[in-house]
Amino acid sequence: MLVVLASVGYVLPPAFDPPPLRADQEFQALPAQPPSELRSVVAVDPISREEISVPAQGQRLVGTVRAPLTPGRHPALVFVSGSGNGSRTEFTPQAEFLAKAGVVTLAFDKRTVGYNFRDRDFSLLADDALRMVEHLAKRPDVDPARIGLWAVSEGGWVAPIAAAKSSAVGFTVLVSSPNVSPLRQVAWALNEQLLRLRAPIGVRDLLTRAMGGIGFDFLRHDAMPALRRMRQPVLALYGTTDPSIPFVESTRALTTALAEAGNDGYTIRFMGRADHAMRVNGGDFAPGYLETLTNWITGLPGTARPEVRMAGTTPVQRFEASDVPAAPWYAGGTMLGLTICLAAVGYVAGPVAVMLVRLRGRPLAQVEANTKLWPPIRRRLSRMAWTGLGLLLSVVAFIMVLVLFSVNQAGAWPAVLAGWLVVRGMAVLMLVQEVTAVAAVVAALREGMRLSRWQHVAIAGVLGGTGLLLVAAAYYGLFSFPW
Repeated sequence: MLVVLASVGYVLPPAFDPPPLRADQEFQALPAQPPSELRSVVAVDPISREEISVPAQGQRLVGTVRAPLTPGRHPALVFVSGSGNGSRTEFTPQAEFLAKAGVVTLAFDKRTVGYNFRDRDFSLLADDALRMVEHLAKRPDVDPARIGLWAVSEGGWVAPIAAAKSSAVGFTVLVSSPNVSPLRQVAWALNEQLLRLRAPIGVRDLLTRAMGGIGFDFLRHDAMPALRRMRQPVLALYGTTDPSIPFVESTRALTTALAEAGNDGYTIRFMGRADHAMRVNGGDFAPGYLETLTNWITGLPGTARPEVRMAGTTPVQRFEASDVPAAPWYAGGTMLGLTICLAAVGYVAGPVAVMLVRLRGRPLAQVEANTKLWPPIRRRLSRMAWTGLGLLLSVVAFIMVLVLFSVNQAGAWPAVLAGWLVVRGMAVLMLVQEVTAVAAVVAALREGMRLSRWQHVAIAGVLGGTGLLLVAAAYYGLFSFPW
């Protein structure tokens, strides 16, 4: 049985094995950033703070405007958040710094209507950003020709849509912008982080096969059409220690799209020691980040076409951002949910049958031999049901451990290895229980046990439910080797 189930993990699932990325010559030795970009910024001007509420589709969006009190019209910036709840407070340090340096900033809370874990409409989020641009354009202290968008991570799929829709967007700053499909980005980040965690290859197989069965439409989003329609100056910033973004391929996608658009006004900078949020190990901002950002914005339009388009610390991307193959119909999210539901029904079928028999006032054991032979089998079935539940819970807990360690990975590999051993141990234990339970039932029948109807239901339900879980576990590679 172990050999058969291990074979299922090799034959049925589509393969995911991203090849090494071929290094481009232009990424081999990047020039240093021009000194003018790293010029010290004095951010000490007094500022005002104003809470605003802007009507949007389905709800009102609240935000905070920070504006320098110095006279005249200033460049302005709208922050577009990444994935998650997108609280405006996460932009407070940057918004304060930029405002004190002469840039009007607007940070707003991401919408809660029409955005969730499963459904994400990037066009809707782009419309929200454009409403904020319109709000800034009405202010007397804002230069309407220099209102831009600053977008991070998932916002890198949103800001280009907004910029392509409206000429009111004067420039765009893309920070850790993927520029590949969300599924490719997530798969690349998963592979990269698991390599850093020194996780067994089977962990990647488990997660990528699960990703292939997820039917979230936004995961297949194509960023290129919006990028090809951008005409505004673009500043793209990437951290060379970012484990979440395939920065080399993201840069290729950006430069290719802008070239097709005839837009040569772009600046790409790779920040040494910077992570996904342009910080060093989640602490202070990376050296030169705030200076580069501020000098580029305040220097527009002069900084739109730099002498050196790509500069900074040389980036190293080890593997390609490969697409995750879609799961076959029998392994999609619907079928997985159905499998778990059927297993749960099988596990509770026995107790429900016993309850119905008792409600009708009928005896549970009709044959004297059952008094001796049935209790050991019942205990086996009970243990199998608890093991099946334990396997499901251990898989969920293991995935949560991987998520928790995805950012701060120092010292995490022992916990990942231990979690993987627990998951695979539970799967093997469930297989042993299934085989020995079948043998015990056959032996009991030979010794004269006569099963009643409710006992047939209990045995068929638990053995059948466990069998379904075993096949599902085999598909996700819990019996495969090497592990």
